[in-house]
Parts: sequence; C-alpha cells; structure tokens
Amino acid sequence: MLPLLVFSTFPDAETARRVARACVEERLAACGNLVPGLESIYRWKGRIETATEVLVLFKTTDEAYPRLEARLKEMHPYEVPEIVAVTPSGGLPCYLEWVVDSCIGETGE
Repeated sequence: MLPLLVFSTFPDAETARRVARACVEERLAACGNLVPGLESIYRWKGRIETATEVLVLFKTTDEAYPRLEARLKEMHPYEVPEIVAVTPSGGLPCYLEWVVDSCIGETGE
C-alpha cells in the first residue's frame, strides 16, 4: 500500500470540516488538514470566476483512494469538485506507516 496526498477545495470551513471528519471517521483518510483563506481564480462555463475557498489536504492510501474519491463526490457541493491525488516522492517512514495503518484500521491511533 502506498500513501497518497489528495487535494480538494470547499466553499467554506463548515463544509470542509464536515467532509474531512466523515472521511477520517470512515477510515478513508488518516487525516484531513483544513487550509482556510484560499483565493481561487478559475474559468467556469466560459467566465473567469473568483472565490474564497478552504483547501483540504487528505492523507490516504492508493487502496483507500477509490472509496475516498467516491465519498468526496457524494458529499461535495460542487458540480465538478477538485479531487487531485499525488504520490509523495518521500516522507518520514513512521508517518507514512501511520497513514497506512489509519486507513486500514490498525490500532495505535
């Protein structure tokens, strides 16, 4: 199992917090970090839009990712939510092990 970092933006902190908590409780992610105050400028339906958003950085695994993606799509208020997964090129081994263990339900939380 490989750790993944998943980026997803939300319209407000309350929504981001609710979704992140659900994903951690359901062991789809080991952790969700909320980064408030993000300003996004993007093209949507032919127009340039600007919005204040909250970024959530989810730590998960390649095995849990399909379930995390499905759950994010289900809970997300956006028509086309940002869900981008990247594989870290490195990391503290004991931290990466904690991510894996947290997603598969091992003890030691």
